[in-house]
Amino acid sequence: MPDRLRIKKGDYVVVLSGDDKGKKGRVLKAFPKDKKVIVEKVNMIKKHTKPSQRNPQGGIVSKEAPVYASKVMLFSDKLNTVTKPVFVQREKKRIRVCKKTGDEL
Repeated sequence: MPDRLRIKKGDYVVVLSGDDKGKKGRVLKAFPKDKKVIVEKVNMIKKHTKPSQRNPQGGIVSKEAPVYASKVMLFSDKLNTVTKPVFVQREKKRIRVCKKTGDEL
């Protein structure tokens, strides 16, 4: 069975390692093939842009860069701590549930 990406777009996550350790944010985009996610306000980079019709001034733009999914973990507001999402078979469907509480995600 191939290893699946357990983090999905819209999940609230905490960064576990790196310069942004401890920061929390929503997942804006997920890249399952690369096993990476983009989290809002985490791993910000500066990108130099040329002037264009969309941005006539050009200049330096700050944007989020992808982070490996193994460096982030799902955050549970109910428990106020990190938790692991697991897949469970319910009524002929595979759904994600919180490992600690059993609540559906």
